[in-house]
Amino acid sequence: MYHNPVLLHESIDALITNPDGIYVDVTFGGGGHSREILKRLSEKGKLYSFDQDLDALNNNIEDERFTLINQNFRFLENSLLMYGVSKVDGVLGDLGVSSHQFDAAERGFSTRSDAPLDMRMNTMQGLDAKKVINDYEEEQLADLFYYYGELRDARKLAREIVHHRKAKKINTTEDLKKIFSYIPPHKQNKFFAQVFQAIRIEVNQELDVLKEMLQQSFNVLKKDGRLVVISYHSLEDRLVKRFLKNGMFEGEPERDIYGNYTKAFELLKSKAIIPTVEEIEQNSRARSAKMRVGIKV
Repeated sequence: MYHNPVLLHESIDALITNPDGIYVDVTFGGGGHSREILKRLSEKGKLYSFDQDLDALNNNIEDERFTLINQNFRFLENSLLMYGVSKVDGVLGDLGVSSHQFDAAERGFSTRSDAPLDMRMNTMQGLDAKKVINDYEEEQLADLFYYYGELRDARKLAREIVHHRKAKKINTTEDLKKIFSYIPPHKQNKFFAQVFQAIRIEVNQELDVLKEMLQQSFNVLKKDGRLVVISYHSLEDRLVKRFLKNGMFEGEPERDIYGNYTKAFELLKSKAIIPTVEEIEQNSRARSAKMRVGIKV
């Protein structure tokens, strides 16, 4: 299977309020969520899905109500305008890396395979993991490990990489892992997951792209339209949570003399929706998933 969609029924239940409406799936992938959306739409309904990964285009759905757009979702607003769409009833985003991208060893996303350092979701772009690891200054590497990987020893890790690449270029995931072979075996899985996450976020500008998508989703949503976002790590979830709360990513909104502020969204539920124990047992990727739903006011 290309990708086993997480929180499938919960997310589509939250998203669809008008079967005749226009909806957007900004992370098409294997098309699991998109197919479920189409099941819920009437003949008048319309779905636009986005994916920048060329591999995802092989999963295109033959349906007159469906349009697959080969673009990064940071271009959400302009891409929809090209199809004459300015307002939609709902936007769904299932963030992170698809199962297919992890399983395709040559893409370099997985810590389990020896593969070229790549990690590009858009294989046409210039910046890849090899360039980050071999060309970034020590301070740049330290910052991305600290902020994107939440690694306390970020400066030490960056120093180790710079030291090793002076002798030999770091070309593969195994080359990178060997540098940190001193990490105790029982800590390696979590450690390398954080290292790879940090590099991947940098390569794909994931947090900046997410901010742009969230802001543009607010712009294109009709009043009472739904924004449904499934995230897989705290950096993503923190941005989504803050944006749904007050339409901002940092700082505080202006308040009136009574301490009130203008809300961008009402929350469908005050706390994040998480997968059931049964779903996690069937799909390990669901383990860290959190879904938040905002209703535009």
